[in-house]
Amino acid sequence: MTLPREVIAELINGLAGLPYGKEVVDQRTHALQTGWHAKQADADDELLLAAVLHDIGRAKPIAAQWPGLPHERSGAEFARRHVGERTAWIIAQHVPAKRYLVATDAEYHAHLSPASVASLMHQGGPMSEAEVAAFGAHPNAEEAVMVRRWDDDAKDPSGPVLPLTEVLAAYDRVGVSRDFADQEPLL
Repeated sequence: MTLPREVIAELINGLAGLPYGKEVVDQRTHALQTGWHAKQADADDELLLAAVLHDIGRAKPIAAQWPGLPHERSGAEFARRHVGERTAWIIAQHVPAKRYLVATDAEYHAHLSPASVASLMHQGGPMSEAEVAAFGAHPNAEEAVMVRRWDDDAKDPSGPVLPLTEVLAAYDRVGVSRDFADQEPLL
């Protein structure tokens, strides 16, 4: 079910001032910077929304709806209901994508912020060979890795952000395409 765009705007705006661990940006700035990186990479609407909403599970209303779930899983549940399955999977996998990159890219670990390095151990550390193979085999693994890299680059207090109007326009387009997909064919 597509939510009114005002609800999406309220959720994103509600991230303003919400600390992002020990990072120098708040959750809203981080979300919109991640979206800016997605836009620069010509991401389609679903991938752009995955980038912006990857940490939406930290929003108080979402966390309250799915208490006890890690933010990536509660965010994925939200996206599954209101955006789509592909976006939900990418959001759910942005933490495993960090574990994947640490295991497969020798230079990646050096790019992580100190807060991200600290959280890596709580998230399970680098993936095992079997986990790497399973993750890499998924058709959307590359997109989850892109969101992860954009996530890592979106921690600059003076960095560019995607205007909320562009996020809402992408959400509207995804909602329209979902609404049409749910309709019976006319012929």
